[in-house]
Amino acid sequence: MKKIIKHPHIQSVIAALVGVFIIFSTQFARGADMSNGADNFYKSDRVVIQKVAFKNQYNMTVEGDLFLPKNLDKNIKTPAIIVGHPMGAVKEQSANLYATKMAERGFVTLSIDLSFWGGSEGMPRNSVSPDIYAEDFSAAVDYLGTRPFVDRNNIGVIGICGSGSFAISAAKIDPRLKAIATVSMYDMGSANRNALNHSLTLAQRKQIIADAAQQRYVEFTGGEIKYTSGTVHELNKNSTAIEREFYDFYRTPRGEFTPKGQSAQLTTHPTLTSNIKFMNFYPFNDIETISPRPMLFITGENAHSKEFSEDAYQRAAEPKELYVIANAGHVDLYDRVDLIPFDKLFAFFSSNLK
Repeated sequence: MKKIIKHPHIQSVIAALVGVFIIFSTQFARGADMSNGADNFYKSDRVVIQKVAFKNQYNMTVEGDLFLPKNLDKNIKTPAIIVGHPMGAVKEQSANLYATKMAERGFVTLSIDLSFWGGSEGMPRNSVSPDIYAEDFSAAVDYLGTRPFVDRNNIGVIGICGSGSFAISAAKIDPRLKAIATVSMYDMGSANRNALNHSLTLAQRKQIIADAAQQRYVEFTGGEIKYTSGTVHELNKNSTAIEREFYDFYRTPRGEFTPKGQSAQLTTHPTLTSNIKFMNFYPFNDIETISPRPMLFITGENAHSKEFSEDAYQRAAEPKELYVIANAGHVDLYDRVDLIPFDKLFAFFSSNLK
């Protein structure tokens, strides 16, 4: 059994990131809230799904699910959308739902597992590498843009939670991404440096960095790999609202998913020594250079992550839009189809992917 540490300073960061990562629990059957149309594992008889795999520039295999409208005319080049999953999750969690719904509306869509997660390559498992994550989105463009039925001049992206920041990072240096939408976005750099509402002190941040650096010696000399973060294993009377919000999705049948052949107990826990790389991740720097390509930032009115979408919107240049969903929290926009604005996404991509 690999060790998952709970360092006192890291716990401050966990409070901010608690629901971005998922872990398996034998207690998953406890009362999932399926209200407001929660339907993470939605399937459509109007969509055909194909398993695909392709290489990124680091020669790592990226695995994805390709969604095609059932009535797709492959003699016509069709606009396409890449969908990225929440940080620490896999494509089967939220990303496939979005990909299916957008394919129903006529787009070719591709959900991907980021490198080191799910079906994609990368060792050790659960490693953090923001640069490679961004590269995976560009590799997805490589793949889609070489399909004979895809219009390579009209490829967009939807980044959910942490993938919103990775998609932005990719778009800054890949103009082939013509329209960028984020949903419940987390700036994974700021979340680790500062925690929510900048509640992490500089001293705490420095201690986290120092502890991770010392752990490198342990692992370099053959010691046990340590993991960090993740959704709580169980709820109690002291559990926070954020812990409860994410537990309901990731630790119950509503959204729990363990990739085949991987350890259920470690699913989505990033390695401690690699998670520190988020401290050097500044996805919103130079975000204005994405203009004149359009950006749409979707967030919930009650989302604890709302600050990140607001920050990105303020920094971005026109054309841009901040779209706030009334009565919605962060995780609500993962799978609650009664709240997710699919029609808004359809209008955004229809207008900008000609």
